Amino acid sequence: IHDPCKVRAAVLDDGKTRVALVSVDGCVIFRHVVQDAREAIQRQCGIPHHAVLIGATHSHSSGPLGDVQPGQYDHASPLVKRLAYERSACADPRYLKRVHQQIVDAVCEADKLRTPSQAGVGKGLARGLAFSRRMRMKNGQVWTHPGKGNPDILDYAGPGDPEVGVLGAWDASGKLRGCVVNFACHATTCPPGISANYIYYLEKVIRGYYGPDVIVLFFPGDAGDMTQVDNLSPYANPDGDRWAQIVGGSLGAEALKALLNMPTGPLVPLDARNEVLSINRRVPSSQRVQRAYEIVQQDPKQVNPTELTFATQIVLLDALLQKGVATEVEVQAIQVGPAVFLASPGELFCQYQLDQKARSPFPVTFCVSVAN
Repeated sequence: IHDPCKVRAAVLDDGKTRVALVSVDGCVIFRHVVQDAREAIQRQCGIPHHAVLIGATHSHSSGPLGDVQPGQYDHASPLVKRLAYERSACADPRYLKRVHQQIVDAVCEADKLRTPSQAGVGKGLARGLAFSRRMRMKNGQVWTHPGKGNPDILDYAGPGDPEVGVLGAWDASGKLRGCVVNFACHATTCPPGISANYIYYLEKVIRGYYGPDVIVLFFPGDAGDMTQVDNLSPYANPDGDRWAQIVGGSLGAEALKALLNMPTGPLVPLDARNEVLSINRRVPSSQRVQRAYEIVQQDPKQVNPTELTFATQIVLLDALLQKGVATEVEVQAIQVGPAVFLASPGELFCQYQLDQKARSPFPVTFCVSVAN
């Protein structure tokens, strides 16, 4: 254990509407966990489903919340079950249950601890921390992480967004109670051991100034193609812990500057909306599925690891399609005065975040990926 993985929660109330923001130190948070937690939160606190945003920090070094869920492939063939339950990253049922309970407990505790507060929103700029991992190559293709020093790289294939969005809340005595930080970058610095990743050092910086009791939520922006790896840099990558310090420490410093400079007042009104879409999964061709089955039945030591990974995912996808082509996709908007949180599942490319911000009528727009 490098540092503890946490559930962090904030409940906001304008006298008419309550909303809950929940940040979970995990790579992913699956829909059944979100729905079960929302049900318990509504039952115990009265905060309605659509007003609860539950997002994963996308820490790649955190606990076992995914990918394969308990019982997800019980309907499939023995081969698929073996691929899913023995050769894939699997969620731990006990850990899922614990995280579910921590989500509910954190929101209920935050709800009980509501006090009159002044709040504010602001922005920082963290340049040079996140880079597109998709690179345009001389052959006209786009490759993900083609390797530093690769002479065939032309440029990044997509833009990044250096903006750091921050929301803070202070009690009547002027003490910071907590804050929300939003930035578009994968949490793949990976210090040695189980870790919240760079979010640990982000929290450390803010608590270093404001005190150890400040609650720090982190939501990743649309960072499907954004990581801390700069494929155009000639320098070797630092080790995982140092890298986490650089990214988290720099983000924390930008968030701290925003908190110190932001004007405060009553951030009203609050509002929450959501819509659940039914979207069809992409269906691979029968030839590709057949080839994938042939690959996964070979000796893993004799197959290219990348080819084996893609083949395994195609086989698992084919098994999911047997249960149905459509899948639920929830999009959500939560307004906090002049700010809006736009939450979506999955990992959208950063260009979508820039597009949403350009269209948004709100002064501050927080795009939240890997959510709900």
